Amino acid sequence: MSTATLTTDRIEIAELFARLANLLDDGRYDDVHTVYHPDVVVHSPLGGQLHGLDEVASYLKRSQVAGEQTLHVHGDVLVHVNGEQAEASANQLVHRYRDGAPPHQTSGVRVACTAVRTSAGWRISQLRITLAWTHEQ
Repeated sequence: MSTATLTTDRIEIAELFARLANLLDDGRYDDVHTVYHPDVVVHSPLGGQLHGLDEVASYLKRSQVAGEQTLHVHGDVLVHVNGEQAEASANQLVHRYRDGAPPHQTSGVRVACTAVRTSAGWRISQLRITLAWTHEQ
């Protein structure tokens, strides 16, 4: 694999975290197919183990709180590509707020995923979300 291809793959996989954060923050739950593989498995401290796009989208819709917004900020992204599969991880801060008000809750989480190359680009096939801490303001 060329250095240019490896660099491109790493950028595209790291971008999955940003695209997922934007999808969640915008409430576009029907667009989970743009970041997740159809057979995705998500391990979440609140949602438990979710299988497939429909189950993930359904959980996200059910867990939405009226009038509450989120802002996901991630960093420390690490990506290891191995051919058609990759392992990636990041730290995230998740702020929950109401329009015009400061966050009323902030959580620190660690996300780790397996991504696979598909005809539509890289997609997350497995995601593990681990809660590190939560602060209520």
